[in-house]
Amino acid sequence: MATAPKLPSRLHHTAYVSRNLEATRRFYEDVIGLPLLATWCESDELFGAVRTYCHCFFGLADGGALAFFQFANPEDQALFGPKMPETPFHHIALKVDRETQQGIERRIEAAGIKPPRTYVLEHGYCRSVYVADPDGMICEFTLDHPKVEAINRDQLGKARAELRRWLAGDHTSNNTYR
Repeated sequence: MATAPKLPSRLHHTAYVSRNLEATRRFYEDVIGLPLLATWCESDELFGAVRTYCHCFFGLADGGALAFFQFANPEDQALFGPKMPETPFHHIALKVDRETQQGIERRIEAAGIKPPRTYVLEHGYCRSVYVADPDGMICEFTLDHPKVEAINRDQLGKARAELRRWLAGDHTSNNTYR
């Protein structure tokens, strides 16, 4: 019997390009509440040229981080981003507890961020607060349903069968939690 591969222990960081690291810092540190953990100012030979950039890391409770680059050279900045697609289906989702989600919602409101840059979805199995950062990246702050362990066990037991059903053309909703 084959053993399952060992899974990564946690997200170390995600990386995105920012147009303005101070606006990014204000959003992630002051509005969302993620502490600025490190700022690395570097020059490296990357992709055939020396690139000079600043790289900031904003901390998550599990030790992971959201990281953002800004390039000194305008041509590098244009080459590498940010190029956020205009779709809510490209986003990062972070798990939060009720108190954290409520605090984020209060700070979003106090910062004057309004729809369509922010919205809430009640998925049934979780409640999600969405907000776009200054570059248009959408961050989702997800509060799991109180019975998340049972929901996850149920989904795990039928995940492949549900995928096969959907791919075969049966697009009936299986979300009984809404």
